[in-house]
Amino acid sequence: MDTTSNSELKRKAVVLLSGGLDSMITAALANERGFDVHALTLNYGQRHQLELRSARLIASKLEVAEHIQLSLDLRAFGGSALTDAIDVPKSGVRDDIPITYVPARNLVFLALTTACAEAAGANDVFIGVNALDYSGYPDCRPEFIESFAETARLGTKAGVGGTPFNIHAPLQHMAKSDIAKECVRLKLDPTWSWSCYDPTEDEKACGECDSCRLRKKGFEEAGLVDSTVYHA
Repeated sequence: MDTTSNSELKRKAVVLLSGGLDSMITAALANERGFDVHALTLNYGQRHQLELRSARLIASKLEVAEHIQLSLDLRAFGGSALTDAIDVPKSGVRDDIPITYVPARNLVFLALTTACAEAAGANDVFIGVNALDYSGYPDCRPEFIESFAETARLGTKAGVGGTPFNIHAPLQHMAKSDIAKECVRLKLDPTWSWSCYDPTEDEKACGECDSCRLRKKGFEEAGLVDSTVYHA
């Protein structure tokens, strides 16, 4: 009698699950593609804990095989409105790199996600970066993802052993409107996720930070309803 479980037959993948809309959809896409999904969430000292709560909810709703929550307090470095006593901009999305950029965040996060994958015997890593409708962060660009994949190949036992990591960024070339449509197609509830950088005291999304503006714009352009409660 074969006692092998379905999860043992699937290829493992580790998904960087922040708790945001993009990471939720990315995790669901990994699941849809037949991977045995393991999620990694990083508590990096961000100014609120709501996205961490959302990450736990998403992991539960998607029934991931494992959800690792790791603390890494980047407040020791500061340099960002998300990790320091700096006001979050509310004037609209601009062309320059905003103060909400956390220095080298995706570089650090991808390194940790890859380390998690190597320890778990997985060669597939998923990240929900987007290079079209975004705030201009340099670590969301395709060339960064491609470069990191090569760095991971050169700097890991798995890579030098001939089994390099596949870095999946399924939302990379999608507009926010297309991402909103994917949320509906995958039957995900937008309220499971959290995108706002600066929530109100009563835990409403501010509606004015870059992340809120881009999220609202995506659903509006797609002609879909975002069930998130916004303050503005």
